[in-house]
Amino acid sequence: MTGLEITQSRTALVVIDLQKGIAGRPTHPHSAQDVVKNAALLVQAFRKHAMPVFLVHVIHAPETMLKVQSDESFPRPPVLPPNWSDFVPEIAPVPTDIVIAKKQWGAFYGTDLDLQLRRRGMDTIVLCGISTEYGVESTARFAYEYGFQQVFAEDAMASSVAESHNAAVTYILKRIGRVRKTAEILKAIG
Repeated sequence: MTGLEITQSRTALVVIDLQKGIAGRPTHPHSAQDVVKNAALLVQAFRKHAMPVFLVHVIHAPETMLKVQSDESFPRPPVLPPNWSDFVPEIAPVPTDIVIAKKQWGAFYGTDLDLQLRRRGMDTIVLCGISTEYGVESTARFAYEYGFQQVFAEDAMASSVAESHNAAVTYILKRIGRVRKTAEILKAIG
């Protein structure tokens, strides 16, 4: 593993699904509280250095939900609370942030994330959020195919099952980017 260098003028932070309806659930191997705490440190550092912060959340509505037939689905209450899609207070958007609303796992398909990154001259993204193997990995796979350099804040990500997080980190994310701890990323930002 080589040292991490981050070019501030070409790097953006993309935070996946740190919203009340998702970050309120138990996660592993890092608690949701630790994920939010580390993501908030990254958000603060990026804002301090005038680096773009993209806050992504999923918005569910019956008319826009994917209706894919599958053997298993996610358990959901029949009616989501009204604040389900609201960002956790620790990373609440400020006017300089870019908010991306998505309808599926990944943050690229059906959104203007790619366009917004490219218009700002970004070629590198730092990714974090919940869940590692769904929202983060789906976004990361698209980013890889679009040619973005990626850095994954491993301790600012988690899943409902530790094995899923570890498998995504070990077998996918390490092959399409660089996996680091929040402290290493903060040090590289300066």
